[in-house]
Amino acid sequence: MTTRPLPFDPIARAAELWEQRVGPSTTMAAVTSIMRVQQIIQSAVDTALRPHGLTFARYEALVLLCFSRRGSLPMRVMGERLQLHPTSVTNIVDRLEADGLVRRLPHPTDRRTTLVEITDAGRKLRAIATEAVTSIDFGLRGLTERQTRRLTELLARVRRATGDFG
Repeated sequence: MTTRPLPFDPIARAAELWEQRVGPSTTMAAVTSIMRVQQIIQSAVDTALRPHGLTFARYEALVLLCFSRRGSLPMRVMGERLQLHPTSVTNIVDRLEADGLVRRLPHPTDRRTTLVEITDAGRKLRAIATEAVTSIDFGLRGLTERQTRRLTELLARVRRATGDFG
């Protein structure tokens, strides 16, 4: 189902009404815009990954494993780097393992730790999925490369200020 774009910007209109009825609207308009752009990007990325049987979370896990030196990481480290709860990491790894994209291995020196290792099939699918998402610029359209870098810098400021990273 394709929807036609609205003939006006509903967030700009909401900001005008907010100004009239509540007060300053700058932050409300910025946050509402970020939330809407997140929906747009999520939809584009989901559409690109769906034919490959991946969600963005599963794709991120494959990329993380490919970026690791040995193609494997402890599940705890995966959770930290992906900024996910351990239960979410377990669910992601369960699905990837069921599809033959990763395998669990015992840690060679720590019996309490389980390693997750990407398989050849996982590497191949990650490469194909990467082509799918990069061909659509991860759904982020309308900005120059310089503007995209600036956007990333600005969002990093918000993330740092809220303790997302040090």
